[in-house]
Amino acid sequence: MTSVETPTLTPAEIAELAVTALHDEADLTPKPGLVDRRGPGAHRDMSVDLLHTSAEELRRPLVQCAEVTTQLAIGPELRARIGVIGRDGETAMLDATGGVNTHRGALWALGLLCAAAGAGAVTPDRAAGFAAELAGIPDPGLAGREPMSHGSRARQMFHVAGAKGEAQQGFPTVIRHALPTLRCTLDPRAARLDALISVIAHLDDTCLLHRGGAHGLADVQAAARAVIAAGGVRTPAGWDGFGRLDRLCARRRLSPGGAGDLLAAAIYLDALDSGSRACRP
Repeated sequence: MTSVETPTLTPAEIAELAVTALHDEADLTPKPGLVDRRGPGAHRDMSVDLLHTSAEELRRPLVQCAEVTTQLAIGPELRARIGVIGRDGETAMLDATGGVNTHRGALWALGLLCAAAGAGAVTPDRAAGFAAELAGIPDPGLAGREPMSHGSRARQMFHVAGAKGEAQQGFPTVIRHALPTLRCTLDPRAARLDALISVIAHLDDTCLLHRGGAHGLADVQAAARAVIAAGGVRTPAGWDGFGRLDRLCARRRLSPGGAGDLLAAAIYLDALDSGSRACRP
């Protein structure tokens, strides 16, 4: 069982970091295929304002995820409570957005990571480890029946990890790619764009698989890797490559939604780690 420390942040403070990360991800512009300040990207039913509304609706379940781990250790009872919180939070989100799935994947990832922080696991590695252990426990509330979302269908059809597997493996795409990229420059916008590109390049994104199949995923990943190879968005060649990726996603209506969720998770973990250090004597 993952060993944790005494929490340094309150559940409300933890949730605030997570909600702020969702707002930051929504506002980041431009983002290939994703909703941003320019418009809906590859989506027809979303806007930045809707994403902000959704993010605020998730505040309560994220507080609850952080609270419950102050009361229960990792085990079936905690997993059951997290499952109920997540399903109730998803229902509230869909009610607030008129049925539009804005943040289902983000609620899963950030819910687990807020639960980790509530138990005192606030460094990225420890938070990811806690989340992996918790995600590896079957949800008693589902009784072995996984809801059939677009992401779960793509995960089964293409035999990829998906959001569930990413969490169970300890968020390797976030820890190995997004966070190091996020921290490599003092320019927040460039760092976040490059972090997003690094996730797109490495993640078997079920949102892309759902919309474009294996060829769509491969084409978007190749375009993202070309941006990285050119030195990222801060170089002229990298910015040109970013434009090609952006146009590819627009032309074929390909949305790397899973990458957007993991960028929010990376922004949150970075802020959580910085905030916990500031609170230590």
